[in-house]
Amino acid sequence: MATLNIPTSEAELIKRAHALAGLSLSEIANRQGIKVPSNLQKEKGWIGLLLEQALGASAGSKPEPDFPHLGIELKSLPIDRYGKPLETTFVCVAPLTGLIGTTWHNSHIRNKLKQVLWVPVISEREIPIAQRVVCTPFLWQPSPEEEQTLAQDWQELTDMIVLGEVEQITGKIGQALQLRPKAANSQAKTQAFNQHGQPFQTLPRGFYLKTSFTQALLAKNLRLN
Repeated sequence: MATLNIPTSEAELIKRAHALAGLSLSEIANRQGIKVPSNLQKEKGWIGLLLEQALGASAGSKPEPDFPHLGIELKSLPIDRYGKPLETTFVCVAPLTGLIGTTWHNSHIRNKLKQVLWVPVISEREIPIAQRVVCTPFLWQPSPEEEQTLAQDWQELTDMIVLGEVEQITGKIGQALQLRPKAANSQAKTQAFNQHGQPFQTLPRGFYLKTSFTQALLAKNLRLN
């Protein structure tokens, strides 16, 4: 597997990312000495890991942005050939306990979304994984309006968790963010509290960006090759 030095500046990272535009995943994988899987059912995060390797991300599984020294998170975004997102975007696991004193400004999710390098990949299901193509990446920082929307959604969802209403949260709640189960299987459980303050076991939850939100980002930034 090829090793790549960690980018030392934002400009260097952007240059590397733009160099991937127009390449197929097999071309990128071959450069890294990585085998392309035949399907992504068991390797759902493979595309993201490939891009991390190609761009020199260093955070790994740590709870910090993928390029911690630059404060930049990396997000691959599967789209169709018309630039429409094909799925919601996972941001981070949502804490279901210990939330007293947490605010939007000191939350883990805000830290993840302060600056994001988006890498759109044309990923329609009928296109073999190896032939899927990277489109023009773009660096995004939330505008004041976007951050306000995200903060309001986070506050609403967090209030429901604190009030013991996590089981009542559906994917329809929130304009930009949604909270939904994030687990490898139904046996994975974590602790939460019900409306009476009693602990119980439930599926872990994750914060996701809705496709309507990422669609708007793409409309402003995407240049299809």
